[in-house]
Amino acid sequence: MLYDLAKQRKTVRKFREEKPSIEKLMYCLKVANEAPSGMNAQPWRFLVVEDEETKRQIRETCEKAEKDFYENVRGKLKEWLNENSFNWKKPFLEEAPYLLLVFSKKDAPYSRESVWLAIGYLLLALEEQGLGTVPYTPPNPDELTKIVNTPSDLRFEVILPVGYPDDPKPKYPREEVKVSFNHF
Repeated sequence: MLYDLAKQRKTVRKFREEKPSIEKLMYCLKVANEAPSGMNAQPWRFLVVEDEETKRQIRETCEKAEKDFYENVRGKLKEWLNENSFNWKKPFLEEAPYLLLVFSKKDAPYSRESVWLAIGYLLLALEEQGLGTVPYTPPNPDELTKIVNTPSDLRFEVILPVGYPDDPKPKYPREEVKVSFNHF
């Protein structure tokens, strides 16, 4: 059952206009809240953004930094980005009904590792509820924290645009599990 959820979950960058209920979203956040954390610090903090003006500001801020990045990237990374049709435009930041911004507490032990465990739980919970997302880590997190008045004890980790998927692209195939026992 869990494997089936993981197997069907894919990156979603296009969303239907229909807005999921806040109850669905809260269910997913409650699932994320059950993740293990170093020293039981539970260092995650979630910010739900649904205000259109705030989403517009986030998109514009991210796209400005992304454009600078794409104009200056070189070598293999530039080739890979071009081959995979990536670009600096991030319409999903405005088109998704919700943006979930995830933060870690700076002073908590193992905070980043713990928060990313919670994000993994959250991704599967969203899939279970029929919702899609793409973990997006913009190149300018300090600018974002200003837009949403982030408290100084929190560190930005990721934006998850959330909504009902409207993205026909298939999931990329996975390689076979690579595992060794005792030694490499």
